[in-house]
Amino acid sequence: MFVPSLVEPVPSSSRNPGIDLLRGLAIFLVVLHHIGLRIPLKKTMLAEVLPTRLLSALNFNGYQGVFVFFVISGFLIAGNSLRRWGSLERIDMRAFYARRFARIAPCLLVLLAVLSVLHLLGAQDYVIQREGQSLHGALLSAFGLYLNWYEGLTGYLPGGWDVLWSLSIEEAFYVGFPVACLLLRKERVLLPLLLIFAMALPWFLSSIEGNEVWKEKAYLPGMAAIALGVAIAIVVARWTPKAWVAWTFLGMGVAGLITGFIGLKFLWPLLHDGVMLLLTLSTALTLMAMHWRREAGASMRMRGLGWLRRWGQLSYEIYLTHMFVVTALVQIYKAYGENIAWGWLWYVPALPACWLLGTLVERWVSVPSERWLKVRLGLDHRVAAPSLAENASA
Repeated sequence: MFVPSLVEPVPSSSRNPGIDLLRGLAIFLVVLHHIGLRIPLKKTMLAEVLPTRLLSALNFNGYQGVFVFFVISGFLIAGNSLRRWGSLERIDMRAFYARRFARIAPCLLVLLAVLSVLHLLGAQDYVIQREGQSLHGALLSAFGLYLNWYEGLTGYLPGGWDVLWSLSIEEAFYVGFPVACLLLRKERVLLPLLLIFAMALPWFLSSIEGNEVWKEKAYLPGMAAIALGVAIAIVVARWTPKAWVAWTFLGMGVAGLITGFIGLKFLWPLLHDGVMLLLTLSTALTLMAMHWRREAGASMRMRGLGWLRRWGQLSYEIYLTHMFVVTALVQIYKAYGENIAWGWLWYVPALPACWLLGTLVERWVSVPSERWLKVRLGLDHRVAAPSLAENASA
């Protein structure tokens, strides 16, 4: 039901392990959310030994995880653009769009082809059958970057299609991003506009009433989160603070993320839609601090969490494909009698299966296709790996 970002090859030395870790956490929460909608942990026997609040936090923070991805996406893509062209007013529109296409299109086209075949075969959980929906409508909305709007008008699509709602928001933002940079020219003009847009996130959410699907998937709230990521990329490119500032930002950011993920029940009566702004601001502070610490030569690796960093590097591939694992697992779970007490056991094979499928897609689709397209599009093709540094959509 929910995602993350997407994008291009960079040397492994320029990756930030801390940011990979944050992306990994976000995509992990998205996957847990989609399993939890069908097999909630709080109804299993785990509730006898673990707090229900913790189990609910594991299962129902997928939407929040997507907004974390949005901020990361804006930060990484704007940051890479600044490094590549020196300033956003010098951005090369053709190269920018070509890089986005090379990163996103191959996996997306394969996914849509597979989903279309499954629909035509009448496969359970893949048939588009709501009133007002059709295969050609879903395909057009996916290609046209308005699948979120399509669902707002007609209701949820099957899970494999539904994950594309956030991709529509993200890529619609990046269609206009280089145009805005070239028109506004000066960062002193662009930066305050981005910050104003980002801070309006709660208002964008609260102004939508009567359509819960559209409130969840509307363009402006997601774009506000991406805009915040772009804004902080400009800030960190032009300002290097003292070490204590970075540590303060990191502490505030991590505390805000933990509070937003764990304490939603208590925060909502106080902040309402402002909870999402708390999460995006906390993500922004964390990203800024991680960038500064990395620039200062500090190691951002944490022992024992390499697997989660790898999830972050595979976030695009896992995001697009994990519903194949989830739907298959739930079908088997139902066939075996739906014993909810032991439902937590079904998470054990599901999570490594999502990672494995993402790894296979990266190896056989993402990397070779992106490399081939970049050669054909006249882009730098000396680095063979996919856009792990800019990949922030899950």
